Amino acid sequence: MNESKAFISGCKGLSLTVEERSFFAGERPWGFILFGRNIGEKEQICDLVAALRDSVDNPKAPVLIDQEGGRVQRIRPPLVQQYPSGAAIGEIYRRDDQMGLRAAWLLGRLHAFDLMRFGITVDCLPVLDVPVPGSHDVIGNRAYGHDPVTVTAIGRAVSEGLKAGGMLPVMKHMPGHGRTFVDSHHNLPVVDASLEELKRVDFQPFAAMKDEAMAMSAHMVFTEIDPDNPATTSPRVVREIIRDYIGFDGLLMSDDVSMNALAGDMTTRARAIIGAGLDLVLHCHGIMEEMKAVADVVPVLSGDRFRRARAAEAAFRQPDGSNEDTLRAEFNAMFALA
Repeated sequence: MNESKAFISGCKGLSLTVEERSFFAGERPWGFILFGRNIGEKEQICDLVAALRDSVDNPKAPVLIDQEGGRVQRIRPPLVQQYPSGAAIGEIYRRDDQMGLRAAWLLGRLHAFDLMRFGITVDCLPVLDVPVPGSHDVIGNRAYGHDPVTVTAIGRAVSEGLKAGGMLPVMKHMPGHGRTFVDSHHNLPVVDASLEELKRVDFQPFAAMKDEAMAMSAHMVFTEIDPDNPATTSPRVVREIIRDYIGFDGLLMSDDVSMNALAGDMTTRARAIIGAGLDLVLHCHGIMEEMKAVADVVPVLSGDRFRRARAAEAAFRQPDGSNEDTLRAEFNAMFALA
């Protein structure tokens, strides 16, 4: 069986086209990601997830989604309940830290109940970014708090809830997206904070959770480290900050390669991401020409990339024996009182 290649791919609609099936079979992405455009009803989602895995002949191929709560929640009512934002969890934590940590764990555990029913196994959560005053709301109320201690505590609890439910979390956006004053979907954020300040605040949650299996990069320039390249395409940020200072040796995927914070065409971007030392290129939009351009330049997983991918695959565990109805009632009561 051919080995997987170093990318994660989206698809265009509610079901796979003949062209998509053929492309995935030939190029063998390591995993897949779903967005709102891929979400119809329960059986359709289950069928799509199964078809994605079948296309690469891997019944355990990771299938990812951004299911945070608040405004970033790809699967919504009536399929699943609407969950509160990260900031709402943070509000409970500020009033009662133990209750806040319980709410955070429950959020992760309930996401796992929801997503595992569809066959989705990886949630791009927790958000470990620490916003600063005046920063762009691209993070905004997705953040758990405005200090690294709060963000770390809640982020760890959310991650533990996801893992208790049999899912893998993805920390984002490494090494920190909290200081952005523009939306990296549209423009390139530039951060001029000192390295000492970044180490004191932005990098702290990621360093504290460095042993997690997966993380997603930030499309941001840190001028004190590499004034010419965003973290996603910066060998220096990846090597000196993410791998060495933070100490993260897990599977590092890019944020979406299609985002306008990155320069150049899709081939240039994908090459730069791999060249910087990231393990996987994430392509989200399901545009076939772009998917082909990415697949043409990413390598087959080997060496450290292969090792980290296998470690992530081995990190899945069996769900605990929690009773969903009991946990859901407990969680919803917290927000009825909030």
